[in-house]
Amino acid sequence: MPSEADTMQTVLPGLGQGMARGMVYGVILNDRPTLDRLGPALSQPPYGAPPKAPVLYIKPYNTHAGNGAAVRLPRGAERVEVAATLGLVIGCDATALDEATAMDAVAGLRPILDVSLPNPSVYRPPVRERCFDGSCPMGETLPYAAVAGLEALTLRTLINGTMVAERSLSDLVRPPARLLAEVTGFMTLRAGDILHLGIALNGPQAGAGDRVRLEIDGFDPLEIAIEDAAAEGETP
Repeated sequence: MPSEADTMQTVLPGLGQGMARGMVYGVILNDRPTLDRLGPALSQPPYGAPPKAPVLYIKPYNTHAGNGAAVRLPRGAERVEVAATLGLVIGCDATALDEATAMDAVAGLRPILDVSLPNPSVYRPPVRERCFDGSCPMGETLPYAAVAGLEALTLRTLINGTMVAERSLSDLVRPPARLLAEVTGFMTLRAGDILHLGIALNGPQAGAGDRVRLEIDGFDPLEIAIEDAAAEGETP
């Protein structure tokens, strides 16, 4: 039987570009600026109260793309929102992790541009808004051990060469270890799954012809192009 260390080492090969080996789970309402922006609205319908546990969604396989991908606008859409985040690549099956040792289950880190249709509400967004083809471009994976000071990292988003957004992972409500512990408290993450650290609400928007670039110190840049929707009858 392979050891846990051997299992974690086998997760990283093949994760450099494009498809994730497992599921990709997104997180919302895990950054303080978003919670501050929503403010009292989180205690009003339809929310009722601020979240007491991580709020997750899935980016299925059709959304996965790699560096240099062309992301097509869904038909009828003129703009998309591009949210910068960082994915935790899970190296071994993880259930009920303890916060103090939760990061032992992480094999690598992967830049992600989570692309969606703009919507000021985060309450049960339609699948079409978050799960259209190519809407989860992912960059090169770095081994977790190669990155120091994860919460000190700054994510910079550029559109056509101009910086339009900057965020520090110090803004996380649940830092990586706590997020992992809380998520694995109610579900198992499998080796090869990716759990990203969360996206900020109302991020920068891009339209057809724009080039979007995510820069994180120590990582290769992640670049994508936004293209017009497929014409009727054309293969997307």
